[in-house]
Amino acid sequence: MLEIRDLYKSYKSFKVLNGLYMTINKGDIYGFLGKNGCGKTTTMSIICNIIPKDSGEIVLGEDGTNKIKIGYLPETPSMYEYMNGYEYLGYIAYCMRYEGDVQKRIAGVLALTGMTEGAKRRIKGYSRGMTQRLGIAAAIFGKPDLLILDEPTSALDPEGRAEVMNIIRNLSDTGCTILLCTHILNDVERVANRVGIMRDGKLAVEGSIEQIVASYGLDNVEIQLPEPDERSFELLRTLPFSERVQVNEKVGLVIADVKDGNAGMAEALRFLADNSVAVTSVKLARPTLEQVYLSIVGGHWS
Repeated sequence: MLEIRDLYKSYKSFKVLNGLYMTINKGDIYGFLGKNGCGKTTTMSIICNIIPKDSGEIVLGEDGTNKIKIGYLPETPSMYEYMNGYEYLGYIAYCMRYEGDVQKRIAGVLALTGMTEGAKRRIKGYSRGMTQRLGIAAAIFGKPDLLILDEPTSALDPEGRAEVMNIIRNLSDTGCTILLCTHILNDVERVANRVGIMRDGKLAVEGSIEQIVASYGLDNVEIQLPEPDERSFELLRTLPFSERVQVNEKVGLVIADVKDGNAGMAEALRFLADNSVAVTSVKLARPTLEQVYLSIVGGHWS
């Protein structure tokens, strides 16, 4: 549905996009991740032809003809607050010269986004969640092939986030391809089938969540001591099979990052027995998308 090839964009001397390649397949819910300022919004704006690229190629559609419909929800949608939801969607229909039954389409998108009753109210009185749902209704009004959502749940409470995630799943079930840009990694894990992580103006990794976690994540062997014990801490800091050992002396927890969790677990138990280290528990924890994300973009995690 979308292929980006060697995309560059600079603002004066600041290079935002530095040879970006990205592929989104038809039917994907694609999680687009990265730090603030890494080029995500710039990429989406170029795809939507809101700003020009410096160089590179964007190919849209399965046949590469660029003849597809795109819907876009910016991070902070701006609406005419004196209108109600029905009036606003009627305005959207007029702007896009919608050729179908406008009233039927308005009813359809309001039902899909859970805004049938809320649309009777003035937008000025909307909560952030209602504004986001109406923004999604406007973005999908023209039945887009590709829907681009920029931080659709960033200011929502857990209930509002869950509602928006359900809307995204329902849209995907209708055959819509979705590019989801968000900092809320739990949301990505809940709905996305593929992920791309931006760093230094290009994708550092791209693939399914399972592929990325398997390739870039480390399993954790978590060792809980019955009480703070400096001798045990010093011994565990030298675990020979681990990539890294993190110690929280306050709670008596030691986390060893290992490539092979099963082998690491066996080695940990052997090491503990050989060195007579008393423990409360030893357990294996698999890496999460958040842990992998932070390691890729240069953060730290525990």
